[in-house]
Amino acid sequence: MSSLCTLQPQASRVTRMLNISKVQLPLQLPTFSRSSDRLLQPLWDYFLFNHYFLISSPFFPVILCFSSYFFSSLPFAVLDLLGDMVPSIHHYKIQQERRPTMGMMAKSFGRAVYNHLIFVLPAVLTQTCFMPSVVLPSSAPTVVEVLIDGLAALLLFDTQYYMWHFVHHKHPQLYRWVHAIHHEYMAPFSWNTQQLSIPELITLGFWSNLDPILLKCHPFTTWCVTIISVWMSVEDHIGYDLPWGLNHLVPFGLLGGAPAHDMHHQKPNSNYAPFFSHWDRLFGTAILPGKITEKKVMYSL
Repeated sequence: MSSLCTLQPQASRVTRMLNISKVQLPLQLPTFSRSSDRLLQPLWDYFLFNHYFLISSPFFPVILCFSSYFFSSLPFAVLDLLGDMVPSIHHYKIQQERRPTMGMMAKSFGRAVYNHLIFVLPAVLTQTCFMPSVVLPSSAPTVVEVLIDGLAALLLFDTQYYMWHFVHHKHPQLYRWVHAIHHEYMAPFSWNTQQLSIPELITLGFWSNLDPILLKCHPFTTWCVTIISVWMSVEDHIGYDLPWGLNHLVPFGLLGGAPAHDMHHQKPNSNYAPFFSHWDRLFGTAILPGKITEKKVMYSL
């Protein structure tokens, strides 16, 4: 098992070579345990030993979130551009008569980049001036902790966003000034996932950062939740009802997936939950996927 003791002789040699008597690091490296029966401990030790300054950076969650969005969306953007040139995949397109153009994709992706450059990165930079440096734990979480805490974080976020989403569709001013930008297109596509207004982005970011703290999630669990939630969000917007989608792999219709959210973009007063389907079922806002023929989506109370 990896140990910090292996780093001490190397640090001493470097100190002598530089003729430095005392070295103070801006970040305090954690103390590593010599042994652990946790399955994820070797992986966690690898991150701590080799990438500590990256994963402890306040910019790391932003990098992780945006890169997950980019690499999850890119394959489906290519499929959209190829269209019926790939009939085996195009067959699963929900609204086959509506295909995103290169200009639509550039606009949606450009909005996401703009939000991060103009708001997210400056906000994180400002935060570093007031918040203490992150000190990561030396012990990895158990697999059970990752699964239970991760599911709890997804369920909590799903509940928060359902209520927020419902209110913003029922209040004309809130819809117009905060959420309408996300409904620019009746047929969603992968880059459209983060086509958000700044107020909506602030809300999502607030919950995404607060929920793991409330649930006392391990940083590794938080990173897993980030990747999974971004993937689920992108999958909701791809516009393809793929047979290997999570909504088909998870039994009992627990997840809405792309069909449910595609229907929401066609019928905006339905299917408000981002991931799961239980709140829409309980409150009668669930609409099963089907053909929609109207040409224009009207705001509906």
